[in-house]
Amino acid sequence: MVKMKRNIIINNGKNAITGAESRDLNQRSLKDYGLLKKSFFNFNFNKDLDTGVVVSVIDGVVSIKGLRNAKLGELLKFQSLSRGKIIKGMALNLNLGSVDAVLFDEERYILPGDIVEGSSKVISVLRGKNLLGRIVNALGEAVDGKGPIIGEEEVPIEIKAPGVVAREPIRESMLTGIKAVDSLLPLGRGQRELIIGDRKVGKTSIALDTILNQKEENKKNPSRAMHCIYVSIGQKRSSVKQFAKVLERYDALNYSIIVAASASEAAPLQFLAPFTACAIAEYFRDNAMHALIVYDDLSKQAIAFRQMSLLLRRPPGREAYPGDVFYLHSRLLERAANLNSGGSLTALPIIETQESDVSAYIATNVISITDGQIFLDATLFMDGIKPAISAGLSVSRVGAAAQCLAMRKLAGPLKLELAQYREVLGFQKFGSDLDSATMAILKRGELLVSVLNQDRNSPVLIQDQILYLFSARAGYLNDIDPKDVPDFLKRLSIFTKNSVLFSVHSSSLENNDYFKKYKFKFLNFFLNYFKKIVLKNTNNSKLW
Repeated sequence: MVKMKRNIIINNGKNAITGAESRDLNQRSLKDYGLLKKSFFNFNFNKDLDTGVVVSVIDGVVSIKGLRNAKLGELLKFQSLSRGKIIKGMALNLNLGSVDAVLFDEERYILPGDIVEGSSKVISVLRGKNLLGRIVNALGEAVDGKGPIIGEEEVPIEIKAPGVVAREPIRESMLTGIKAVDSLLPLGRGQRELIIGDRKVGKTSIALDTILNQKEENKKNPSRAMHCIYVSIGQKRSSVKQFAKVLERYDALNYSIIVAASASEAAPLQFLAPFTACAIAEYFRDNAMHALIVYDDLSKQAIAFRQMSLLLRRPPGREAYPGDVFYLHSRLLERAANLNSGGSLTALPIIETQESDVSAYIATNVISITDGQIFLDATLFMDGIKPAISAGLSVSRVGAAAQCLAMRKLAGPLKLELAQYREVLGFQKFGSDLDSATMAILKRGELLVSVLNQDRNSPVLIQDQILYLFSARAGYLNDIDPKDVPDFLKRLSIFTKNSVLFSVHSSSLENNDYFKKYKFKFLNFFLNYFKKIVLKNTNNSKLW
């Protein structure tokens, strides 16, 4: 029967293997078996406790005999006898008498009988200020062609999160430069805010604008400078390159670090990349500095973790994810904190949804771990509202304590007015006659949406945000058509940049003591002054 089956395989069709090829395959199998047999007979398992022999390689998972001193997560080095190459891997399953490991490179380099050496240490990474401006892979190795990484210290990528005693409440704001976020969903240093939404609705753009905005914020107070770490998980290399080019164009790469595990790399590297980036970011947190880390995105990390777990024959759970997938993200995000030693680590994880389904497994997991979420609605995005933030589904639970009083006063009723506008907007589609009160809500909501709209890669300073929102709240835009609001804000922005008067008082707008004393008196005076200048010098009188 075996001979008959073999003859069928050999003679069946154009793509069938020839007899010579079949003999070559048999000879290679015998050769592999001979290597394995030779390695087993010549290997002393009792003496070499930190060395083992490859027994099998299946779908990137290597079964190893030996390695009796192996640790969970230990870095392993595979010596490829056939190609003379050293491949790195990681021990994950510690069985009785054997170890299952995953490879960081292609499995075709490893054959049964190859020697495996343990490193006696878990996966570690070099970190320090020297990494600023660099692009590294999931193992902390440089991939930008600027030479090797010279770090100040080497630490394990998985470190226990700070305890309750080491933390303190969030009191300092972390400004994003996005009007809709800084007003409606304020963030604080040490907070964990989820960015969630469908594909191609602007999730990465929010994170990018936040990183770009730190350039001006760092100039204000260099001693409280924010260092940014961006983690790309499972994305195209061209996307990572484009992201780095934008940072370089706006002079933001010098305070940023990019950790990349592209879609073409092995699943274990996509699994490790967030932990590597977090270990690098913790250098700034633990040394009384401040860091922002963006995980783009954690849903791809969960998929990579699921792939590894299934190949390691770990029991699957809901949606075939392993039972500890919640712990995967909780132990990562809990490392973001505001410490009483003076340092902080702010986390912006990103999750991709399918058809705006926020009730999916990974989405609900991360929502329950974080301190709030910024939900991006695909419908709003298609309507031209950018950023497409849904005011109803988005929330920031702890950032309001760090928001300045002036912005808090302006943003208080803003969310309610936007919610009323969204509710009334549905009636307008029926084409029925609307009363004057409803029409007023529609006009006001359209005006506020126009004020909050913002182009990407153009963060707005907090003092300008306060000025724009006050102009809308105080009625200075009531006589302007909502379509002309962008033109008005552009003129106002140019005017403020060239105004010595505004530059002198603008820094005081963030000061709570200044606001308690003077309220919005200066902004009223300034806008009235601007109104007279515009009326006098512009030909487009319909702006006012």
